[in-house]
Amino acid sequence: MSRSTSRVTSTPGKALAAIPWIGPVLILIAAVVAFPAGYMVWTSTRDLSSYGQDRGGAGLANFRTLFDISELGGVLVHTVVWVVAVVLITLVLSAALAQFLNKDFPGRTAVRLAILVPWAASVVMTTTIFYNMLDPDVGIVNRFLVDIGVLDRGFGFTKQPGPAFLVAIGVAVFVSIPFTTYTMLAGLQAIPAEMHEAGRIDGASAWQRYRFLTLPQLRPAIAVATIINIINAFNSLPILQVLTGSIAGFSADTTTTLTFKLIRQNQEIDTAAAMSVLNFALIIVIIAVYVKLVRPVKGVDE
Repeated sequence: MSRSTSRVTSTPGKALAAIPWIGPVLILIAAVVAFPAGYMVWTSTRDLSSYGQDRGGAGLANFRTLFDISELGGVLVHTVVWVVAVVLITLVLSAALAQFLNKDFPGRTAVRLAILVPWAASVVMTTTIFYNMLDPDVGIVNRFLVDIGVLDRGFGFTKQPGPAFLVAIGVAVFVSIPFTTYTMLAGLQAIPAEMHEAGRIDGASAWQRYRFLTLPQLRPAIAVATIINIINAFNSLPILQVLTGSIAGFSADTTTTLTFKLIRQNQEIDTAAAMSVLNFALIIVIIAVYVKLVRPVKGVDE
């Protein structure tokens, strides 16, 4: 009895003893995450002029103004489609690419380095290149499609809401693949070779070995890649702004670009702050639902 009591009473002492070691990290988290998030929520309840002057409290008026936007429902649907499509396509392509790069073949190092190029390049620069390639008048893609007879004249891939949105998804996947591939590749290389050998000896096919042996071990790596890609999808303003920002209305907007338009075009800083809070809440909810449903670490060590 006394031994268990000493263990309980020693726990707070251990926590206090750890504070000097974890204190800098806690301060950094408070400065970089907690304070900006709290200030964002506080700003969303203020009445701000178009120049950012605080004219007093507004309560929930900014949120009511936000939900009065008739196109908000469509923007939320676009956001869900955007996040799910970018993350899912990136995961599938990266899983296949990581499986390929995990094999031993001539020139593997060069291929692995080449995969990093979209990640190392500026997102704005990469997106601008795609935008110019798809220009209906001078874009090389349109010129090629016209020359081979697929199109009679250049098509405005980035001038119409639907095609521009699909192009944005493609570009987002393109720039997300390097990080996701390397995350999964690290997970693959951590799996003991003996496990696959045992499955092969037991008569399991290649697909059965991948499904029942590889994928369960990859769940933590997939979880990290998924969560990071969800956050990146919500922060992909450069991609969306270059490809869909010039399209009138909100027919190709997500919550991210809507926030930008509220600030830049409408000068509604307080409403944009409310949109930022809603955006942040969406990120938390989507990640929480993913973790709850998938349970990425369950069964890995079982």
